[in-house]
Amino acid sequence: MVKRSETVTIERHVGQRIRARRTMLGLTQQQLADLIGVTYQQAHKYERGINRVSAGRLFELAKALGVDVSFFYEGLSPGEVQEAMPERQRLCLDMARNFVRIREERHQEALSQLCRALADEKLLDPRLLLQPDAKA
Repeated sequence: MVKRSETVTIERHVGQRIRARRTMLGLTQQQLADLIGVTYQQAHKYERGINRVSAGRLFELAKALGVDVSFFYEGLSPGEVQEAMPERQRLCLDMARNFVRIREERHQEALSQLCRALADEKLLDPRLLLQPDAKA
């Protein structure tokens, strides 16, 4: 028999996978909700693992997100709690999604150069070489 704590872990994992896929596709919670015929609040509760996703709804989600139903269970190990998508990874996905939406190639190139310059900031400013790494 599966313990209640394990089912909660599974619900959270499925919710995290829904959110990760929605984020990768660049959809808002409202857009996803519209695609599957639920309210924004309901979509939010699915992603947080607050409300269980029925088999039929999971099938609709898979179809709307372009994945197999098994996608939502990937990486799920019995007794192991999965972490949500790290904020940094979510930020990177958001940046990539917005970058490709920039129509002007010269603006993309300028943004790319800015990122390189910021990443190589220590190389540009010798005073920064003397300072220990600090978390931003």
